[in-house]
Amino acid sequence: MLILTFFLSMLMVNSNTAQPLRGILHQKAPDWEVNEWFQLPAGAESLDLADFQGKVIYLYCFQSWCPGCHKYGFPTLKKVLARFQNDADVAIVAIQTTFEGFSHNGVKQAREVAQKYNLKIPIGQSGSPDRRSKLMSNYRTGGTPWTIIIDKGRIVRYNDFHIEPDAAIRLIETLKQKKSEQ
Repeated sequence: MLILTFFLSMLMVNSNTAQPLRGILHQKAPDWEVNEWFQLPAGAESLDLADFQGKVIYLYCFQSWCPGCHKYGFPTLKKVLARFQNDADVAIVAIQTTFEGFSHNGVKQAREVAQKYNLKIPIGQSGSPDRRSKLMSNYRTGGTPWTIIIDKGRIVRYNDFHIEPDAAIRLIETLKQKKSEQ
């Protein structure tokens, strides 16, 4: 019932706004406000947008128990990583945006997923039974798997459910070539 309620609330139309029902495309990217992190760069205790100044950011949002995340999202993430993991102009981050099934979508399970896919990138946990995911609220995500691509000037250029790997790579390549629009 919680899943159905969440998705129905995402589909409701607010007649007072011209915003799409989900996502914040072409808007300034808000801070992530993530609860917990692991696999951070040496000396870092947390991460946020300011840590990636001047970089294109590929942000992958998942839940450990999400079948679509494992079937589509993680394979795409792996292909994007294979292309850009050593590229100084691109940052790749994964955040578990838990909105249900909290006992199955916690930090422990996120660590297991990181190990399963051999992910060597920063991974965060956003959302708990007593604190709704700020990232989900700020970016108006519609669930998982969810992909956000942010340009060098902190403008959201993709913010939706799954993106095909080749489309993600093309968009990132295009954004790398553009100057910041700050």
